[in-house]
Amino acid sequence: MSPRVADLVVFCASAAVLVLEILASRLLAPFIGVTLETYTAVIGVVLAGIALGAAWGGRLADQRDPRRVISTMLAAGGALALLTLPLVLFLGPVLRGGGPLGVVVLAAVGFFPPAVALSAVPPAVAKLLLRDLHETGHVVGRLSAVGTAGALVGTFVTGFVLVSALSTRQTIAGIGLALVAGGLLARRGIARAEPAEPGGDARTYAALGLVGALLTGVSHSPCIVESAYFCAEIWHDPDHPTRRLLVLDSLDHSEVDLADPTHLGFHYTRWFAAAIDSRLPAGEPLRTLHIGGGGFTMPRYLAATRPGSFNEVLEIDPALVRLNKAQLGLRTGPDLTVRVGDARTTLTTLGDGTFDVVIGDAFGGLAVPWHLTTREFAMQIRAKLAPGGLYLVNVIDGAPYRFARAEAETVRQVFRHVGLVTTAERLRGVGGNFVLLASDAPLPMGRVEELLAGEDDVVQLDVQPLADWSRGAMVLTDDHAPVDQLLNFRR
Repeated sequence: MSPRVADLVVFCASAAVLVLEILASRLLAPFIGVTLETYTAVIGVVLAGIALGAAWGGRLADQRDPRRVISTMLAAGGALALLTLPLVLFLGPVLRGGGPLGVVVLAAVGFFPPAVALSAVPPAVAKLLLRDLHETGHVVGRLSAVGTAGALVGTFVTGFVLVSALSTRQTIAGIGLALVAGGLLARRGIARAEPAEPGGDARTYAALGLVGALLTGVSHSPCIVESAYFCAEIWHDPDHPTRRLLVLDSLDHSEVDLADPTHLGFHYTRWFAAAIDSRLPAGEPLRTLHIGGGGFTMPRYLAATRPGSFNEVLEIDPALVRLNKAQLGLRTGPDLTVRVGDARTTLTTLGDGTFDVVIGDAFGGLAVPWHLTTREFAMQIRAKLAPGGLYLVNVIDGAPYRFARAEAETVRQVFRHVGLVTTAERLRGVGGNFVLLASDAPLPMGRVEELLAGEDDVVQLDVQPLADWSRGAMVLTDDHAPVDQLLNFRR
């Protein structure tokens, strides 16, 4: 093998490992969300695969012709990559809600085997190139550098290009088929050089790769839209033809009635509406900032029930905005505008004292953007509110409510008056929604209770009861916000 071919082989094998590692979080997201646990499991599993593959590949290269090891491991890595999608789609629903162990098992089943196979290639290449012990440092060092360069290119190309240009299915299929083809080409070269010594087991793995490709082609992905952030589905309500349910990474996120923008299907959205009506007379126009778009339920509701209102939505995912426009009836205009970008950075471009209400609805049950939970972010929100303005936050958590209590305590550090709306069932230990109300002006919690009189099991915690409930919880800051560890909500 010439040095240039050797460099190319190591570069491609290393790049493929990192492509699969980055895609792993997107493939696992519909079942376990995109959390710190997800990234930790994927990185740990792939690193373990790299370590085992390097040791195993080196031993195989000492025992067999390194050329056979290279051809076989390339084909095996491609075949195993093609099997990741059907394996994860099959096991994902079974392991959903399995906690950290379920996350690690799902990541290991999908991505440990191809990482092992592909990481066995570089030591076999090194064995093949070493002809003189005086060149050991040069050969090993160069291949290490080439492998690192491949990993870097795989990382950047996937994160900045492939995720937005292609679906996870298409990218994995392309990588897998390319690796299988490379293994077969290497095997063919060996067979030509040594006709009596066929080139190993590459053909077996090529057949396995064909099976994986067929399974990948027929496997059903739940995503209507697979963006850089979410796997999005839309379900139709058979009993109400105009209603749609938006599901993001397996969490029921928003309910929309295409014929009635005033329909609020989720309890917590009705709590939002009651909190707003308790402070501002019904029908009166207001300026509202929405952190997170989702199904754009609240922006459309306020535009319909309060003519002349202005709604500004900060949504990080442009694909979600396009999906809302295409299938959920979103119409932007003078009364409803959307800024695409991270809310933490986009917020700095808005004027202080601009909004009557800020609604935070960017926290999911499986994934929480931690930088939107902190005291510093709450201080930014406070600056954007007009005097006496209202900040509403939807938090999802389960007993013992470490995240919900921490968020409540964090908001209490910034606003003079903070209350809570939830249900008695939630406080008894069943996970679900908690809506925080925060303002520098007194909160009319009694009026909120009147407006929610028709709601079953609703409980309001006024300023002092909420202080008692959250007392002792940690205050989340930009320096320390372990949200994923505090959260206890599983589906």
